[in-house]
Amino acid sequence: MRELDQDELIDRWTLVGDELELVSGKRGATRLGFALLLRFYVECGRFPHGRGEIPDAAVEYVARQVGVTPTDIAFYEWSGRKPPVSSPCSGQRPRFSAVCGPGRR
Repeated sequence: MRELDQDELIDRWTLVGDELELVSGKRGATRLGFALLLRFYVECGRFPHGRGEIPDAAVEYVARQVGVTPTDIAFYEWSGRKPPVSSPCSGQRPRFSAVCGPGRR
């Protein structure tokens, strides 16, 4: 996975609008994991299959926004429960980007 520059981090991984409010009721690893799922969904139109699809720089950047230590992501459960069919982003049209990688739309 290629490194993201500062402009890409700001453009693709900044929580906007109601997104900060959506994550505010969560704590620790759940807060960070949910925020990452949310931004990935907005960018790619799907949820990631696991941690390996999210760049380290994005984890660090989002962690700063939500006030969680980036290493807390190690405690987030990526498998198990499926994301809800009705997600907080369901009313938004996703925009696709390099975050998703080639052939992952």
